[in-house]
Amino acid sequence: MKNGTKPSPFFSIIIPVYNGGCHFERCLSAIQRSRFFSWELIVVDDGSTDGSDNLARQFGARLFATGKRLGPAAARNIGAKIARGRYLFFIDADCEMHDDTLSNAASFLKKNKQVDAIFGSYDDSPSAPGFVAQYKNLFHHYVHQNGNEEASTFWTGCGAIRRSCFLRLGGFDVQRYPRPSIEDIDLGYRLKQVDGEIRLVKNVQVKHLKEWTFSSLIKSDIFDRGIPWTRLIFRDKAFVGDLNLQTHNRVSVVTVYLLVLALFGSFFSILALDLALGLAIVLFLLNTSVYRFFYHKRGFPFMLGAIPMHALYYFYNGISFGCGLLLHTWAKFQQESLRTPAPLDDPRKSERELTYNRYGT
Repeated sequence: MKNGTKPSPFFSIIIPVYNGGCHFERCLSAIQRSRFFSWELIVVDDGSTDGSDNLARQFGARLFATGKRLGPAAARNIGAKIARGRYLFFIDADCEMHDDTLSNAASFLKKNKQVDAIFGSYDDSPSAPGFVAQYKNLFHHYVHQNGNEEASTFWTGCGAIRRSCFLRLGGFDVQRYPRPSIEDIDLGYRLKQVDGEIRLVKNVQVKHLKEWTFSSLIKSDIFDRGIPWTRLIFRDKAFVGDLNLQTHNRVSVVTVYLLVLALFGSFFSILALDLALGLAIVLFLLNTSVYRFFYHKRGFPFMLGAIPMHALYYFYNGISFGCGLLLHTWAKFQQESLRTPAPLDDPRKSERELTYNRYGT
C-alpha cells in the first residue's frame, strides 16, 4: 500500500439494474453474507424509477446513475471502467449468490492464474414457483452442469473476467446489443479468438429469482437469444458443440420437425402415424438424461409436463435458426461491417495491474 491508498480488491462486483425491486434487495443482501471479503460493489443504475439507486446506497455500493436507459451491456461497461478490482464479477440484479459463490470463484482463479474468465450456473432450487420458471431455470442448471469445463463462451448471470482483458477486448458490444441479449456470448467468442482461456466452474452458482411466464420465455429465447446467437455463430464461424449446441440438441431439432410433419401426414396415411410414434421414441431417447434430471428434482408429474415443453423448445429453436440464418445471409448481401469494439479507456491506466503479454500492458 502506497501513500495511504487502499489495496485493490480481488473482485469488483458489477450489477446493472433497472427497477430491480425486491429481487434486487435480495441480490444485495446475499452479497453481504459472502464468506469472501476482498470485493467492492458497483451498481450502475440504468434509469430506475423505483428507488433502486437509494437501495444500492443503503448497501454501501459505489453508485453510477446513467440518467437514461442504456441497456445492461453499456451499464456493465461503465462499471468496468470505474472498477478497482483485479477481476470483474458480473451478476444480474435478479440473482442471489450463495455464501460460497465468491470464495469458490476466487479459489479457482488463484489456483489457475492462466485462466482469463470463468462463469458458473443457476442452482437447482429456483425461487419462482411457477412451472415455466422452474423448467427454464432447472434446464439452465442442467445444461451448464453438463457443459465442458474448457468453455468457449461467457455468461454475465454469474461470471468473472480479468479487468485488463475485458477493457482490451472493448467490453460488451453496445452497438450490436443495446438491449439484453447475447452480449456475454459475443464477448466470450472474442476472448477465444485472441487465445483467451475460459472455464466453466460448476460450484460457482447463484439462485435465479426471475418469475418467467410462457410468453416472456418464448420471446426471450427466440428474439433475445436464438436469432442473435445464430447470426453470431455464422458471423464468427463458431460451430462449437457445447452447452445448448451439443449434437443431440441439433438432432432433436430435426427430429421435432420430422415429427410435426409425420403428425400432419397421419391425417392422410396410417403409416405416417407409425412414423410419428417412432420419431417420438427417438426424441425421448435423445433427451433421456434431462428427463431423468427433471424426475429426480421435481418428480414424475413435473417430468411429464417438461416433455412437451422441451419439444416446444426444440421447435422454436428451429425457427430461431432459420430466421438467424436468413438475417445473416441478408447482412452479407448488404456487406454489413464485421467491426469489433475498440478497447475501452482505462481511468486507472497509470496503475500497475496483473496482465498477460497477449493483451498488452
